Amino acid sequence: MDTQNVSEAHTEGICSEDNEQCLKLEKAAIKIQSWWRGNMVRRTLLHAALRAWVIQCWWRSMQAKMLEQRRRLALRLYTCQEWAVVKVQAQVRMWQARRRFLQARQAACIIQSHWRWHASQTQGLIRGRYEVRASRLELDIEILMT
Repeated sequence: MDTQNVSEAHTEGICSEDNEQCLKLEKAAIKIQSWWRGNMVRRTLLHAALRAWVIQCWWRSMQAKMLEQRRRLALRLYTCQEWAVVKVQAQVRMWQARRRFLQARQAACIIQSHWRWHASQTQGLIRGRYEVRASRLELDIEILMT
């Protein structure tokens, strides 16, 4: 008997002689109904909590992915800037080395030209001739001292 049937039986006077028994049945039915409603409410709350937990897990994973993307982008920008700095430094160092080399080469040319002029003025003239043959090179050098 459910509570409606018990209530109807009680109001119609069917259970008038067993009034106590009807009240016990009504109380038992009320307890069963409250237990069932409590279970349904707890189950509904559990499902809602599980859904909220799933959404929270998804959101945390999305935040972690976005943070990783931002970190990778920052790292990529940093490495690009560092490579640009390294390239500029390499170009400046190459320019400085080239300038020092050209200065040293110019100084060497000046020293060589002065040395050759000095050698030609203080020593004799060097005259010579050479012939190239199939098997060997023949040199004939005459040094004249004046």
